Amino acid sequence: MTAIAFPNESTTLLLPGPAGALEVAVDLPEPADARPLVAVVCHPLPTEGGTMHNKVVTMVARALRELGATTVRFNFRGTGDSEGEFDHGVGEREDLRAVVEWVRATHPGHALWLAGFSFGSFVTLSSAAELQPDALVSIAPPAAGRGWEFSGIEVPEVPWLVVQGDQDEIVDPQAVYDWIDSLERKPQLVRMPETSHFFHRKLIDLRGAIQHEVKGWLPQA
Repeated sequence: MTAIAFPNESTTLLLPGPAGALEVAVDLPEPADARPLVAVVCHPLPTEGGTMHNKVVTMVARALRELGATTVRFNFRGTGDSEGEFDHGVGEREDLRAVVEWVRATHPGHALWLAGFSFGSFVTLSSAAELQPDALVSIAPPAAGRGWEFSGIEVPEVPWLVVQGDQDEIVDPQAVYDWIDSLERKPQLVRMPETSHFFHRKLIDLRGAIQHEVKGWLPQA
């Protein structure tokens, strides 16, 4: 646990992490919309250019912030101003744990949601059993063919949304649907037609899909 105070305005800061400093971006909702909710949003694969500034990541955060959530994005180790080196999903789970511990220490009584895009959704889902979030949002989870093991992932019994583009050229959509079919407890699934991995020309549709599906999960303001 760290003594770093949570900011009272939108800003970027450095948070002590397990492999060195983690670059963290905090964005606050409009005061009139604010709810007792913090959403941590994780970015795609850093070895392929993924950062917390990815357009899908920032749109997911925007969608949740417009519903009243405080959003926290951060760069995994070795990305941007975060120290350390890429660790194939293992150390990245430790990074997420450090951020979540900070959020929970500074926001007792607030709901915690975890959201992730692509590799970020793997990190959040594979950490969910340990971290026990109050809800999950998974965008284009790389369920097959990307080197990430999904078969052993245990998802707690919390609200869970998966959004998948039907023309994803990086994550095989059918592999995602087959994986979901294999689960005993299935998420809410939104299939977006004519949509690529990075949601080109579909980012506003993504925002609308997320807001429509999760608004019923929100804690009271």
